[in-house]
Parts: sequence; structure tokens; C-alpha cells
Amino acid sequence: MNDTPTVTSLSFQLSRNAFGRLVLTTAAGEVFENVVPVRAFPIQSPDDGIALVHTDGHEVAWIERLAKLPEPAQSLIREELATREFMPEILNIDSVTSFSTPCTWQVQTDRGDTRFVLRGDEDIRRVGPTILLVTDSHGIQFLIRDRANLTKDSQKILDRFL
Repeated sequence: MNDTPTVTSLSFQLSRNAFGRLVLTTAAGEVFENVVPVRAFPIQSPDDGIALVHTDGHEVAWIERLAKLPEPAQSLIREELATREFMPEILNIDSVTSFSTPCTWQVQTDRGDTRFVLRGDEDIRRVGPTILLVTDSHGIQFLIRDRANLTKDSQKILDRFL
């Protein structure tokens, strides 16, 4: 039996301590310092199913839908998630050095232009019907949310690797 509280309305208080870490105080007055939000479905449903996990690894609260939390709790969780997660979204593939791997990709992302090395075709994974994850040689994952939103030239390059 799971005794983790499910949060549909704010049944806890969330704040930052002097060190900038999240502190959760339950309705019963129990205090958990250094809680960390963890998404259950970070790519397909990033705002649904978020666990607040204590430093001992135990879940102390479960949030069904982030948008249902009132402020400032919602903003605190979003800020914390943004500092922990780094997954640039590829908006355009400008060029590749070769259609065989390893090769260097020049891409435009939502965080700026960058280059990375793709080691092998297996480093491009389908996550959903339109979603792809591309992992570079350093383990950084790049997201392609919808292949159809890429330019025609980008789609042609990508098709050569799929």
C-alpha cells in the first residue's frame, strides 16, 4: 500500500531554504528538506505525474498535474526542473559531415546553434509516433519533438539515418 500523498490541490507548502533547496512541509507539519521533483514522463507528458523525492530516495508527494498547483508552488517546481534537466530541442539540421557514422551534425536548437558527433544510427531512438531522441558522443540527448516540423532538407537528412 502506497502512503505517499497524492496532490490534487495544495496539501503541502513548498519553499526554498537559505541554500536555495526545496523544502516541503506537509499539512500534518512534517518537514522534508532538499526535495527534488522528478518527472514520470519527461518527454511525452512533462507536466503530468511529478514525484517530489526526498534525499533518502523516498517519494514524499505525488503531483498528478502540475498546472493544477497554485502559485508559488508551481513556479518553484518548474524552476527546479529547469535547473536539473538539459535536453535541447532540434529545430533544424543544417548539415552533416557524412551519411555514415560517426559523423558531425550541425544543428539549430531552441538553445542556440551547436555541433555534435553522432556515433551510430542506434543513437537515434523513436520515443513516440513523432518524437525522436538523438544522443551525441558525450551522452547529451537532443529532442526532435515532431519530424514534420523540421524543414524539408532536415527531414531528408534525418531519413538517411532512420
